Amino acid sequence: MLHGGRRLLSYRKQALPNYGPFDEKRYFDAGAPAQPLLRVAGVNVAVSVCEDVWVDDGPVAAAVRSGAAVVVNLNASPFHVGKQQVRQDMLRRRVAEVGVPVVYVNLVGGQDELVFDGGSMVVDSDGDLLAELPRFSESVVVVDVPVAPATAEGTVVEVDGPTDAVRPALAAPPVAEPLERPEEVWQALVLGVRDYVGKNGFRDVVVGLSGGVDSSIVAAIATDALGPDHVHGVLMPSRYSSDHSVSDAEDLATRLGIDHRTIAIGAAHDAFESMLAPHFEGRDPDLTEENLQSRLRGVTLMALSNKFGWLVLTTGNKSETAVGYSTLYGDTAGAFAVIKDVPKLLVYELCRWRNTRGEVIPPAVLTKAPSAELRPDQRDDQSLPPYEVLDPVIAGYVDGDRSVDDLVAAGVDPAVVQRIVRLIDVAEFKRRQSPLGVRISEKAFGRDRRVPITNRYRPHVDGA
Repeated sequence: MLHGGRRLLSYRKQALPNYGPFDEKRYFDAGAPAQPLLRVAGVNVAVSVCEDVWVDDGPVAAAVRSGAAVVVNLNASPFHVGKQQVRQDMLRRRVAEVGVPVVYVNLVGGQDELVFDGGSMVVDSDGDLLAELPRFSESVVVVDVPVAPATAEGTVVEVDGPTDAVRPALAAPPVAEPLERPEEVWQALVLGVRDYVGKNGFRDVVVGLSGGVDSSIVAAIATDALGPDHVHGVLMPSRYSSDHSVSDAEDLATRLGIDHRTIAIGAAHDAFESMLAPHFEGRDPDLTEENLQSRLRGVTLMALSNKFGWLVLTTGNKSETAVGYSTLYGDTAGAFAVIKDVPKLLVYELCRWRNTRGEVIPPAVLTKAPSAELRPDQRDDQSLPPYEVLDPVIAGYVDGDRSVDDLVAAGVDPAVVQRIVRLIDVAEFKRRQSPLGVRISEKAFGRDRRVPITNRYRPHVDGA
């Protein structure tokens, strides 16, 4: 705490989170329980940091027992879907416990895969929300908070200054309207992309445009985050690309107003097949030849990145990432995976929501069957269960830590559960080599879910 050009005191966080994306006990020691208060204009103020306020009968309660009349809580609280309501519920519980107002101030911005969504709040001693700032943007307001007179029970550091200054009455503080799920997720993705690109010294990004829903949403998010002048789309058709895939990708680029170009990979694909043919003699074409196409596209995007300094955004969603429906060094090649924590069904929901704000994603993209187009007439549902089945199982097993037996008891076909869980487990090696991306769930691959690649644990076999 600084005042008048000098440091009055330092507060050290007492409650160290060690779950989800947090590893604080690896790096830090907790602060001592007895820490001083500030007396500001005759009011005893306690400062706490983030996790301190989440603990029942913890540091905040101890500060109030020492005489604090108001608690200021400083946060770097990362976003996940529904997090703001969780925070509000927690603050009301804490106020009910301690009986004094809490000022909850939260960071805004992206750092690697985490997004900090702001939404700072003031809750009075009755548990009423006095003020709530907007989410995903920085802002400053001044709020009048009714407080009790100071007591002298704890150790207090006095802040010099007048206690009877006269100033005009304040207008009613703002209380932000709650955001619906699609809007808060979209804003989180936009902020995450904007800050990852800008804070790491880049200005422009490049996206491979397939005419599918995943590349379309990534291009739209990037355009909202950076502006159309800083987004470059690349169409890379092969012998299996449909005419509508090319036209849909061109339509998307035109609607977004982004630079786009076509670099066909057919000649390179032919050259690779010719080069490898003597070594593959006697073997039928299979996944090898399919993956060659994806890897050629990855090489092409990385070449453009090297030449022009564009950051490559990959387009895989959480459903594909979970079950390994991707090609290493192909569609996983890049710097930032924008929708890696967004399930496929939510991708469609986000696209429909974004189109209500101006139709940028062609309707045809949202109605055609998903396909990697690496072989004739290929569709995702030939390799995977329908996303209406797949996504809930992923949510249960990955996000909810539910066992195979739990999922079967909930009514999912045992064979389907075992197949999906097996795909999730064996795809860990791919996820370790894939780029990071924005975290929007409570259990994202990467920081939140860490499992070994080499192991004998097979829940799809033993039902554990």
